[in-house]
Amino acid sequence: MAAVMPAPAQSRLLLSGNEAVARAVWESGVRVAAAYPGTPSTEMLEALSTYPDLYAEWSVNEKVSLEVAIGAAYAGSRAFCCMKHVGLNVASDALMTLTLTGVVGGLVIAVADDVGLSSSQNEQDSRYWGRFGHLPIFEPADSQEAYDMTKAAYALSERHQVPVLLRLTTRVCHVKALAVVGERVAHAATGFKKDPARWVMTPAGASKRIPLMFERDKALRAESEASPFNFAEAGTDLRVGFVTSGPAAMHVREAFPNAPMLKLGLSCPLPLEKLRAFAAGVERLVVVEETEPLIETELKASGIACHGKDILPTMGELAPPVLLPAVAGLLGEPVPENLVPAAKVFPRPPTMCVACPHLGVYYTLAQIKNLFIAGDIGCYTLGAGHPWNALDTTISMGASMGIAMGLDKGRSDADKDKRVLAVIGDSTFMHMGMQGLLDIVYNRGNVTVLILDNRAVGMTGGQNNPGNGRDIHGGEAPRVHFAKLVESLGVKPDRIHVVDPYKLPVLFKTIRDEIKIPEVSVIITDQPCVLVDDYKKQRPYKVEDAKCTGCGNCVDVGCPAIHVMRREKAVKPSGKEVELQFVNIETAACTGCGLCVQPCAPEAIVRMAAGEQVSILKRH
Repeated sequence: MAAVMPAPAQSRLLLSGNEAVARAVWESGVRVAAAYPGTPSTEMLEALSTYPDLYAEWSVNEKVSLEVAIGAAYAGSRAFCCMKHVGLNVASDALMTLTLTGVVGGLVIAVADDVGLSSSQNEQDSRYWGRFGHLPIFEPADSQEAYDMTKAAYALSERHQVPVLLRLTTRVCHVKALAVVGERVAHAATGFKKDPARWVMTPAGASKRIPLMFERDKALRAESEASPFNFAEAGTDLRVGFVTSGPAAMHVREAFPNAPMLKLGLSCPLPLEKLRAFAAGVERLVVVEETEPLIETELKASGIACHGKDILPTMGELAPPVLLPAVAGLLGEPVPENLVPAAKVFPRPPTMCVACPHLGVYYTLAQIKNLFIAGDIGCYTLGAGHPWNALDTTISMGASMGIAMGLDKGRSDADKDKRVLAVIGDSTFMHMGMQGLLDIVYNRGNVTVLILDNRAVGMTGGQNNPGNGRDIHGGEAPRVHFAKLVESLGVKPDRIHVVDPYKLPVLFKTIRDEIKIPEVSVIITDQPCVLVDDYKKQRPYKVEDAKCTGCGNCVDVGCPAIHVMRREKAVKPSGKEVELQFVNIETAACTGCGLCVQPCAPEAIVRMAAGEQVSILKRH
């Protein structure tokens, strides 16, 4: 990314929520920022890395990124860490002890919840961590609040020596709005002061810190009662008053412009007295929160009657088309007729990129029968879809290793002849897969592991990682040698193979041979993601119509540059009816990888001549 030039004091900038957080972090004098990429949080650190006067890093996982930030905060520097919601699960081990030690320099942990599951395997509500860890939570509703609350979070963090959670959602992270910003104010590090009773959390030390944590809770609740981020908006229609937080407040205001609303920006701990007073002024109280009924439950536990998930869904965004009929039902009114129905669009299932090095892997796996395939989190998760259908499980980062081991050891007698294979990407392997492979080796599992090294964190935008030898700024960095790494974990050298995923016969033979070996083996594919600079595009291919027999073998590769132009029915000599698929290639998209050429029996796919005009095709 290009360097961001400091804007004049009190400038107005068009910023996404992620960019607004990054701007506020920089202005707050933060010295250390760390993260692992994960949608919808990724752009926070990407934007932050372009600012001067601070250290930023892509860490190997979220736990390490939080620990880096903790160390900086212990040293008296302001620090920042960000991750998506499932990343906080990984970092929670450190988080739950950090809540006892507290910090010296301000520490803000931004966590981005994927409400609506646009790119995640679950839709968990990170606000639980505030309750679980006795931590304050800010919930911005737009870019300006993301900026303002980030700056306020650092002041609150240092005032109470507590880490602060900044909970965003996809809606805030990625929507742009104008925000008034300022200039960076340097913040000097106070230095690390040795204090084993505080920093060394043995059982004896931790037991002394717990009462201090509960005392801090009281002070934070007082902060919440007085916070300007928790405010009521008056309304003329008192039949229903709304309590809400984050971007759900925008939906409430759009759907019910005349209703009273109490918007919570510092939502944990709850300002119960302020809420009690607001509830007394309306006939019915409705809590609108994405996604779990946390506020609703706490209000009811405090004796404040309210509605919430009894009328609203527990998943997805609570947009006006969801809110309006729910509240109409509560009031016994007819459902509004002017609701805009969801637009019907042509289905566009996610797929891999043209020439993706994973295409050949899944084409090959789809040809091999009698396999259990444990998948992982990344672009290659798409291998579960059409036309490959070549993944059987996907749970969490690095889980392919442990699940494959469990499939091996827990197989039934009926499955004793099944082979077990795990598929994992390079960044995911470094994130949480190495331990699983070590477990397979140590416990003598019979698993073949495919490490798909595409030299990037592909799913989140091609960020650098220790596998490609470049740091967050694109500068040279040490590069992991995967073959040596897996050998150091105990895999025998003759069971380690590095193959080109574009050479299908070699790939097929290597996988077929290795799954027959009754011990651990590792196959590493080593070609770059097509979206990064390491990838070298070649002249595209085209289809010679006269030679195409409609066999459809090239379609099974799954490359989106291959279009089926027409289908015809045919009868084989055996009498079986088959469907022929006559194809063409969108040569403007083709990068010349040659995957589709190899399964083409009639040799109808040929490379275009230099200077030949490329074409953009339309599907029929």
